[in-house]
Amino acid sequence: TILSVTLVPVLCSLLIGGKIRGEESNPIMRPLVWIYRPVLDFALRHRVITLGIAVVIVAGALALVPRIGKEFMPPLNEGDLMFMPVTDPAISLPQAIDVVKKQNAAIQKFPEVASVVAKIARADTSTDPAPVNMTETIVSLKPESAWRPGMTREKLIGEMDAATTLPGVSNIWTQPIINRINMLTTGIRSEVGVKVFGSDLNVLQERARAVADALRQIPGAADVYPEQVTGAPYLDIRVNRQAAARYGITVGAIQDVIETAVGESNLMLTIEGRQRFPVRVRYAPEYRASAQALGSVLVTAPNGTQVPLGQLADIRQVSGPAMVSSENGLLVVSVLLNVRGRDVGSFVDEARDVIARTVQLPPGSYVEWSGQYENEVRARQRLQLVIPIVLLVIYILLYVTYRSFLDAAQVLLAVPFALAGGIYLLYALGYNMSVAVWIGFIALFGTAVQTAVVMVIYLEEAVAQKREELGGQLTREALLEAVKEGALLRLRPKVMTVSTIVASLLPIMWSQSTGAEVMKPLATPVLGGMVSSLGLVLIVTPVIFYWLRERELRRAEAEQRSDERTMRERPVLGPTE
Repeated sequence: TILSVTLVPVLCSLLIGGKIRGEESNPIMRPLVWIYRPVLDFALRHRVITLGIAVVIVAGALALVPRIGKEFMPPLNEGDLMFMPVTDPAISLPQAIDVVKKQNAAIQKFPEVASVVAKIARADTSTDPAPVNMTETIVSLKPESAWRPGMTREKLIGEMDAATTLPGVSNIWTQPIINRINMLTTGIRSEVGVKVFGSDLNVLQERARAVADALRQIPGAADVYPEQVTGAPYLDIRVNRQAAARYGITVGAIQDVIETAVGESNLMLTIEGRQRFPVRVRYAPEYRASAQALGSVLVTAPNGTQVPLGQLADIRQVSGPAMVSSENGLLVVSVLLNVRGRDVGSFVDEARDVIARTVQLPPGSYVEWSGQYENEVRARQRLQLVIPIVLLVIYILLYVTYRSFLDAAQVLLAVPFALAGGIYLLYALGYNMSVAVWIGFIALFGTAVQTAVVMVIYLEEAVAQKREELGGQLTREALLEAVKEGALLRLRPKVMTVSTIVASLLPIMWSQSTGAEVMKPLATPVLGGMVSSLGLVLIVTPVIFYWLRERELRRAEAEQRSDERTMRERPVLGPTE
């Protein structure tokens, strides 16, 4: 904007010189003017038909909106994959390693795979609390040029999922970056999650499995996995106080032995350079691996008698929660899944109805949708506030410029026509509504209004010049001629504007590089909207402008006739003596 009002006029004065030719002398504009002139004449002669066609175009676009899917952001191809197999909570570390080796070997056999690196359980940090039954595998892929002919990303994921399927293992396929974003923002490591809230963990686990069974029947559901919050093995040790009292052993002494045997006891702190390490001691695994082995641990009585722990306590191996998650003061169990082959919005709408019909929740329990859908809902709520504010600000600026509600509304009509073109192109290319798409629409609205403003300025100048030529008296025929002249003068700037924007966006639409998945939905509404706004500004805007100015002429003519009638009917009084 700053350059357009400072540098451009200076460059025009320096570079533009000599004889300036008219529009029809330009070899490119001559055929465009030849086409545009009769179309404009027809539109101005048949204004009702023209406006009716415009309304039908906008209404048709609005009718397509429910058929366009909804999502938070277009899926970004990061280049690599993250494979997250989840096993039973009771699995041991050697068993988990064996599962990972088998799955990694199966993945490495695919010619599209460059390398496979897996991480079992948590890393040596406090910010990655992953259990032993959860593995994160980074699958680095070769460039797509090295893939087998006809292989796509979705097909490759399907083949690798089939090759890595093992009994008792649930596979989740995602990407490294989006996985971290999802876990940080929503706590869900898949694309979509269903959180089941309640107060009884066992009931929640059962209901989560019912929700997962219902989701598996819905088209588009993939990698459905209810979190296994129960099933972890625990040693339940209950001290028999009467037996301990017979030997004179206190409950605290028994607990100290159990802590030393199983939970480790701190002996000392060793210092190596600037680092400090605690020295801990506990029994060897063969003495604490089972309830029977732990029952053989000896507890020393005050008189020196060695009593087996099994005689002083009831030791059992029980099943308990592998993890306990809570939100808003309630326990929560999540069902994880990805959506493939359809948009997230329509999938959640259908899944919500299916769950409401087929899954019975106990009193006090309810479900919430999380993951990308949660972000999409949050973004939609903000856009429902931002977009009306943007349009209101544009309308206020237009009113301040024209000092007329009708003139401001006339220019603002560029928004629905630009919106219609963007919607048609979105539907034709199969893109979903997302934050990127709405950013493109907001940019489109400003450009469309700007071009409509310039058209109105051209028409106003043509009408003012015609009025001056006629000595201040403007007839309907002169108004029509002025509107045609102004519209023809606006043809070249509008065509140049649309051509420049379309030419700048076409490389994005053809791009296959990283990030194109996000840029294409952003550019699509701008591309389609600029093409549709071309018809609005060149055809509909002159029709509406002529209609409004003709109303003003009729009103002025009616007022003039009323004044003349009043003057004729007023009695003429003679001179008084």
